Amino acid sequence: MKYIKLCIFLISGLIMSCSEDNDGNQQQNPSEPNLVIKLKFDANQIRLNNLGQPATIPSGNAAQSPSINRMSANYIELAPTALTPLETGEIIYVGSETTAGGAQAINFQNAVFAGNNETFITIPLTEVASGNYEWVRVSLAYQEGNIIVFTNGQDITGTLASFVGYNSYITTFNLNGSTFDINDNKPQGFWAFEALGFTTQGQAPEGSTTVPNPLFDSSPIPPGSCVVTGEFENGLNITGNETQDITVTLSFSINNSFEWTEVNADGKYQPEAGEQVVDMGLRGLIPSVEN
Repeated sequence: MKYIKLCIFLISGLIMSCSEDNDGNQQQNPSEPNLVIKLKFDANQIRLNNLGQPATIPSGNAAQSPSINRMSANYIELAPTALTPLETGEIIYVGSETTAGGAQAINFQNAVFAGNNETFITIPLTEVASGNYEWVRVSLAYQEGNIIVFTNGQDITGTLASFVGYNSYITTFNLNGSTFDINDNKPQGFWAFEALGFTTQGQAPEGSTTVPNPLFDSSPIPPGSCVVTGEFENGLNITGNETQDITVTLSFSINNSFEWTEVNADGKYQPEAGEQVVDMGLRGLIPSVEN
């Protein structure tokens, strides 16, 4: 009987010892390094046009810099050179898409969102091909933020939802407690607005959403795709031997990115006067790397 008890004690001790050793080994193993993609929105960043050149506000229009609360992208690609055609680089993210509304569209209900200086996605570096990448392409899908509207003789703050992706299937969404039931595909430029319980929605003209692409000549993008292109200052080098995370911050220019036609030439957005939204596109992309 004593022998049996002794065996049980020794076996129990061995199991506990193995368990402790395994836990210790797990704690000692470093976590798998990741590629971390963060978003940033900068009202002071240079304002670019579709060709990636500095742009002023056209005569007859006015603009303001919104305060972006959150954004979603549907596609991220790393491009080795300026000659790399779209979709032939290292595609690191593709969002959910659907044909529920007819044509292929971004599935807004499954979209991933991030706010200013927040992480959008995290990808194990083992899933990213080694190499040196000079450019990044980001297909934007949605942005939501605050704008100033002049109405009844006063400025009020409202929330604007901008669907800037190539095509978005939307069932329903909420702005500050107000529900919008869509249940349909919406092309690039669809928007919705809420302020003080008042809601409205509309559609910017086709082709009016600015999509800066400095590689316009060497690597064009399809019209309406909203693939914004930015250059790494010193490249993004992935060796495949990383032991720590690599963080890439995608800084988007919101410098006067909300633009409308002026009826009253006062620089204030006045929809009740018939002023129409013409552009909601982000105005440039500068990616940076932190190891």
